[in-house]
Amino acid sequence: MRKTFKKLHLWLSVPFGLVIAITCFSGAMLVFEQEITEAAQRDMVYVEKVGEKPLPVSDIASKVAATLPDSIKVTGVVISADPERSYKINISKPKKAFVYVDQYTGEIKGKNERLGFFKVMFRLHRWLMDSKPEDGGIYWGKMIVGISTLVFVVILITGLVIWIPKSRKALKNRLAVCATKGWKRLWYDLHVAGGFYALLLLLAMALTGLTWSFSWYRTGFYKAFGIETPAKPASHAEAKSESDKRGKGRRGERKENSDPFASWTVALDNVKKTESNYSRITVSDGRVSVSRDTFGNQRASDTYRFDKRSGEITEVQPYADADAATKMRGWIYSVHVGNWGGMLTRILTFLAAMLGASLPLTGYYLWIRRLYRKRTKQCPQ
Repeated sequence: MRKTFKKLHLWLSVPFGLVIAITCFSGAMLVFEQEITEAAQRDMVYVEKVGEKPLPVSDIASKVAATLPDSIKVTGVVISADPERSYKINISKPKKAFVYVDQYTGEIKGKNERLGFFKVMFRLHRWLMDSKPEDGGIYWGKMIVGISTLVFVVILITGLVIWIPKSRKALKNRLAVCATKGWKRLWYDLHVAGGFYALLLLLAMALTGLTWSFSWYRTGFYKAFGIETPAKPASHAEAKSESDKRGKGRRGERKENSDPFASWTVALDNVKKTESNYSRITVSDGRVSVSRDTFGNQRASDTYRFDKRSGEITEVQPYADADAATKMRGWIYSVHVGNWGGMLTRILTFLAAMLGASLPLTGYYLWIRRLYRKRTKQCPQ
């Protein structure tokens, strides 16, 4: 049985190892993207001077909207609990882009877009730099990453079976990394001991990551926890079209407020009366989300819905009352990126991903060296 697992471990690793290494390395590079990006854009991230009181969010959103072309809309305002942090004004294009604004002066400090390095790392991690086919054909990059990740799960499990020692002395050797007995021993220890130490986190990352690769796997993953797969949300284009229709339908009417963002200020003020302990508040069209820095699901938030004309709160949904699918989606993301336990788990996730990237390389080295030794034995000089 052990020999079978060894062969399975080897012959799955050889063809898929390179893709696994790329996926793990690119994932590791994304762990601290936010911190690196903010360090590179520090002048935009922080205000020059904290004022007595921030400007109304409606004024800030309107000011940004006035600078945008008609094809781009303001979609939300992100307010940090840290008064030194600039407000983030989310915009519809490009994806995940936003504008930094000094909330005390109204100065537009600059537009944030994903740094080129992280764009490349993300595309490598998800699609091996492939682009989604316009004709609806096979998304090869996504499929290769998904299959490689599925194979990686099998490789990790077979590796654990092979790793299990037969004696206490062997256990001690397999848990240690020796750097004083030559390169071969070091590479062997990094593969054997490093793989063991990173095993649980690598399995967690792989098993959660597969939910983005295959719909059948996602359905099964949710059902394993007794949860129905959530319906696919409306696309941004569909949501925007619906929003535009509502806006056009009201243009000829006498409105309670001529400022489309006026209700945002009222809603924010209403929410702040009941919410004081938060890490950030996100205000968007008809909705306010309140997030806190706690362990666990980092996408957990209390949701307030408000009347888009008056700003009056019409519905409150605490995170505790959210549906199971919403909670599961947040947990999957938090476990995959490693932020569920704060900075400690993020560091451990980074190290595990880097070890995951090294495993195919150390494995290739050991395999090639073994082949070379066999060949020299068969062909003595």
